[in-house]
Amino acid sequence: MDWDFAFRIANYWAMAFWVVLAFFPRKPLALSGIMYGGIAVLALSYVLLLANLWSGRMDPGGAVEQVDFASLSGVMAMFATKGWTVLGWIHYLCFDMFVGLWIARDADGKGVGRIWQVPFLFLTFMFGPLGLLLWLIAREPAARRAARG
Repeated sequence: MDWDFAFRIANYWAMAFWVVLAFFPRKPLALSGIMYGGIAVLALSYVLLLANLWSGRMDPGGAVEQVDFASLSGVMAMFATKGWTVLGWIHYLCFDMFVGLWIARDADGKGVGRIWQVPFLFLTFMFGPLGLLLWLIAREPAARRAARG
């Protein structure tokens, strides 16, 4: 497996759907496209790569004595290989896009304009939890207004 190619494809794939999320009209077809064409395809890619790496059917691009999520050194050993690093990166891309879609839908539902959403979406795309945390803080006034009716 050419892990550098897989990494580039995953990045371009995710970026295309982030552009749709941030800049295209949020019609039902576009939102479904992001959910299933973007997020679900990344999730499926993750599952297939995980199954093949875990079973040993796919060369991770380096030696991993034992997959060990219970210790920092075990996780570092896994991520010292290209295969496990690409798998971890797809994990990030998939979950960050899911969070970005939730932010966009939540912001739309609260009447927050697109121009105000883009910074949160960008921060979520680039730094995941930072964008989510800032959105959770920023959404509170709109959530309270919506709750009051």
